[in-house]
Amino acid sequence: MNVPLYIAKRYLRSKSSNNAINFITIIAIIGVILGAASLFIVLSGFAGLKDFTLEFSSIVDPDLKAETATGKSFVLSNDEASKLNQLEPIAQYSKILEERVVVTFDNKNYIASIKGVDENFQAVNHVDSVIVQGTWFEPQTNQIVVGWGISRNLSFGVLDYAKTVNISVPKPGKGQITSIKSAFNSVKTVNVGIFDINEELNDKYVYAPLDLAQHLLNYEPNRISAVEFKLQEGADQEKAKADIESILGDKVVLKNRAQLNDALYKMLNTEYLAVYLIFTLVLIIALFNVIGSIIMMILDKKKTLSTLFNMGVTLKEIRQIFFFQGSLMSVIGGFIGILIGLLVIINQIYGPEILKVYITPSLPYPATIKFINLLIVFVTISVLGVIASKIASVRISKTLLKDY
Repeated sequence: MNVPLYIAKRYLRSKSSNNAINFITIIAIIGVILGAASLFIVLSGFAGLKDFTLEFSSIVDPDLKAETATGKSFVLSNDEASKLNQLEPIAQYSKILEERVVVTFDNKNYIASIKGVDENFQAVNHVDSVIVQGTWFEPQTNQIVVGWGISRNLSFGVLDYAKTVNISVPKPGKGQITSIKSAFNSVKTVNVGIFDINEELNDKYVYAPLDLAQHLLNYEPNRISAVEFKLQEGADQEKAKADIESILGDKVVLKNRAQLNDALYKMLNTEYLAVYLIFTLVLIIALFNVIGSIIMMILDKKKTLSTLFNMGVTLKEIRQIFFFQGSLMSVIGGFIGILIGLLVIINQIYGPEILKVYITPSLPYPATIKFINLLIVFVTISVLGVIASKIASVRISKTLLKDY
């Protein structure tokens, strides 16, 4: 039998004759429970917010994107396109042409980015799923689809054939500009749809057929600025990248979804770490109560400990009693706290609407249950509890035991 562990369990279950010590012990356990629950709830809430934010990138960003390595565009030959069609890991790919343009409507101007896309674009991305007014454009037309912010800033809706939307881009070349008309290439378009993704994208993009964008920029049919790829389900991304690079060579740079949004991912990961450290500090403060509770228990049990010492129990074993007591207090409190936090998050995800916390009147705060968060909270509370218990138990000395 492990005598120190047995006695530690007895001390943990039994009440002290001193009510003040009982009260301090209860406060310490409650602090650990609330600290663990709070840490798990915050990490789960942040994980949900992170997934909610990245949902938007999954709508507009492909699995892989080949961007031009130099300049603004590159030529995708028919032979290269044929080889890409034969790659097994690729489900679909879409040719893209993107450039900054001036959008004009009813004497109002707005700087945006035109994104010319081919007929395969809807199979690669799902922008058409977030169209809130109108429909997606027809290929080989002068139709466009714009973001909600552009539509609002220029005050136009959909299918207004009486007033067309003018898109202009400066002509390349040198020399003095003699007139505004000769300085710009322009096309007249009709807006047939409005999408709503997020504020940044809503204010930035005008989607148009690829041939319209190429005509506007005076590009030949096979000149583009990027190729976006959708991979087969379960396909090896690294193998797909290697296959694409073997075809397109060094004229492109291949990026996955995380690399396309590296600034967003870095920001979210930094915020996650900051939240974890802040609430870990709260846990450390709560565990000071555990140290205080153990020290008070040591002082209350001095006479009993002295008797054990005189009966042959070693100083190390007596220290182990309170080390085990504090560790058990932390681990059990952490486990209960995680269960409480888990119930709160389950309610936020699956519970009745009246019990949920809302960001807006119609949007519940997103939350996600992840095993890694359960593990992080349990390991954190266990490690900190063990350290706190060690700090308190080493206060026992032979001098203390020999006083009785």
